[in-house]
Amino acid sequence: MINRWNLFTPTSTEELKRNDLSKETDLHPILTLLLLRRGLTTKELIEQFFYPNLNGIHDPFLLPDMSKAIDRINEALGKKEQIMIYGDYDVDGTTAVALVYKFLRAYTTNSLCYYIPDRYDEGYGISFLSIDVAQKKNVKLIIALDCGIKAIDKVKYAKEKGIDFIICDHHTPDTILPDAVAVVDAKRTDSIYPYKHLSGCGVGFKLMQAFAKSNGISKTKLEDLFELTAISIAADIVPVTGENRILAYYGLKQINSSCSPGIKGVIDVCGLNGKEINNSDIIFKIGPRINASGRMENGKEAVELLLSSDYRQALILSENIDRYNNERRQLDKKVTHEANEIINSIPNIEDSKAIVVYNENWHKGVIGIVASRLAERYYRPAVVLTKSKDMVSGSARSIMGFDIYSAIESCRDLLESFGGHMYAAGLSLKESNLKAFRKKFVQIANKQIDAEQMIPQMDIDDELSLVDINTTFMNQLKKLEPFGPHNPKPIFMTRNVKDYGTSKLVGRDQNHIKLEIIDSTSNTPIHGIAFSMSKFYPYIKSGGKFNICYSLEENTYSGITTLQLMIKDIKLEEM
Repeated sequence: MINRWNLFTPTSTEELKRNDLSKETDLHPILTLLLLRRGLTTKELIEQFFYPNLNGIHDPFLLPDMSKAIDRINEALGKKEQIMIYGDYDVDGTTAVALVYKFLRAYTTNSLCYYIPDRYDEGYGISFLSIDVAQKKNVKLIIALDCGIKAIDKVKYAKEKGIDFIICDHHTPDTILPDAVAVVDAKRTDSIYPYKHLSGCGVGFKLMQAFAKSNGISKTKLEDLFELTAISIAADIVPVTGENRILAYYGLKQINSSCSPGIKGVIDVCGLNGKEINNSDIIFKIGPRINASGRMENGKEAVELLLSSDYRQALILSENIDRYNNERRQLDKKVTHEANEIINSIPNIEDSKAIVVYNENWHKGVIGIVASRLAERYYRPAVVLTKSKDMVSGSARSIMGFDIYSAIESCRDLLESFGGHMYAAGLSLKESNLKAFRKKFVQIANKQIDAEQMIPQMDIDDELSLVDINTTFMNQLKKLEPFGPHNPKPIFMTRNVKDYGTSKLVGRDQNHIKLEIIDSTSNTPIHGIAFSMSKFYPYIKSGGKFNICYSLEENTYSGITTLQLMIKDIKLEEM
C-alpha cells in the first residue's frame, strides 16, 4: 500500500523564528524547526528539554488517595503484616511489580511476596484465585499495579476475607470505583495531578516516591528504579512528554551506565551489548522478550529476572525468555496468516471500516500482536478474539483518530468486561454475543471513520539533501531522544536519489534492500535499509531516480558505528 506523504512546510513566521533561534543556539535550522513545532520557542526551553531535571518530577501526594495508600502501607509494615505485590503479566505490569517489591524489601523484615496472574487460567487483572492464594498466605494487604481499576467484585471479595487493596492503575476508570483503601489513578475525574499519562510502572514509582518522602528516605535511593520505569514507558507506548520524559531520560542513562544484572542479561541475549540503548531497542528487542514470559509461560519468570542480583542467573533466565520469544514469533506468524485468510474470505470486506476476527484455537498470548499487525496492514481498527475457557476474549488495536476504547465501551451491553486506552483495548464476552458485537462494533466504525482516515499517511518533518546527513547533524538530533508518542522520531525525505551501484537484496528470502545511494549534492554513498521493499529493487538497479522518506539511525556493527537511513517508504520517479 502506497502511503500518502504529508510534508510539513514551515510558515514564514516559523522560518524567521527558526533562523533566529538557530543562530542563538548554534543548532541546525532543521533541528530548530523540529523544536519549534514541539512548542520550544526559547533557548531556555530548549535547554530544559535537552537536559531534563529531576526537580521536574511532581509531588506524588497530588495523586488521588496517595496519602491513604501510604498510611496503609506504613501501618502494614509497622504491624508486620503480610503484603502481596500484584501486577499484570505484560512488561508494564512485571516491571511495576519488580520496582515496588525491590524498593519495599529493603525496609521490611516481614514476608513480602509478589503475584502475577496466569494469562490462561486467570486472565487479565485481579482474579478470585489470587485472592484465595493471598488468604492462604495470610496476606492482609494487596498492592495492585497496572490493573484493578474496574475490579469492583474482586475487591469486595477480598474485603470479605479481611484483605485490603491498594489500587495503582493508569487505565481509564468507570464512574464507580472499587471499594479499596486507596485508588491511585491520575485518570480519575477528581484527580488534580498535573500529568495524566504515567505508565502502570510509573504509578508504582510514584507510590515508592511517596513512601520514601513519608519515611524520610533519601531521593537518591529511588534512582535504582529509573531503569524499570523507562522500560515500561517505552514498551507500553505512553507519551514521552513531561514527567515521562524525565523518567525515561534518566532510566536510559542508568541502563547505559550501570544497569542491573537482569537488564544486562536481556541486553546481552538481544545482541545489544556495546550499543547505546534507546527507546527503539526497548520497544523492538528488550520489551518483547520480557513480554514473552507472560505470553508463553508465566510472567513470574520476568519478575524473577528483573529482580536478579546475580548476572549468571540472570543470563540463564534471559536465555529462557529469549526462547519463549522465538516461540511467540512462530505463533504470531501462524495466527497472522490464518487471520489474513479469514479476512480475505469475508465478502465485501473492503466496505467494512473495521475488522473483527475469531478463532477458538488461536493462542491467547499473541492476539494483541496480531491485532496490531492487522490494523497496520489493512489500516482499520482490528479486534482479534479467541476462546478462553467458557468466554471469548481478545485484543483491539486502532488507527489514528479512532477511539477504540470508546467504541468498545458503546458495546458494553454485549460484553462481560473490557478496558484499555484510546488506541488499544482488551475485552471478553459470551460466545452467544459475538455476532451481535461484531455487527455493532463495525457499525460504529463505519459511522465514525471517514475515507481519509483509512489512507495511511506518512507525516514528514522536513526535506534533506544527502549532504546534510553527517555525524554533527545526528549528534544534535539525538538530543531530542527519548522518542515516543507526542515526541516522535523525526521523519525526513530526500528527492531524486539513485543507486551508487552497490545496493543489493538481503535477508533469508531476499525481500529487503540494503541501499547505498547518492544524490546531486553528494557523491559519497549513504547507507540505508528498506525492509520488505524488494519490489522496488529492479527499478533501483536500473539507475532510475526515486524519492525516499526515512528516519535516521546509528548502526553499530563489530564496534563500529555508522549512520543509516531506516527507509519508511519509496516513491519512484516514474510514479
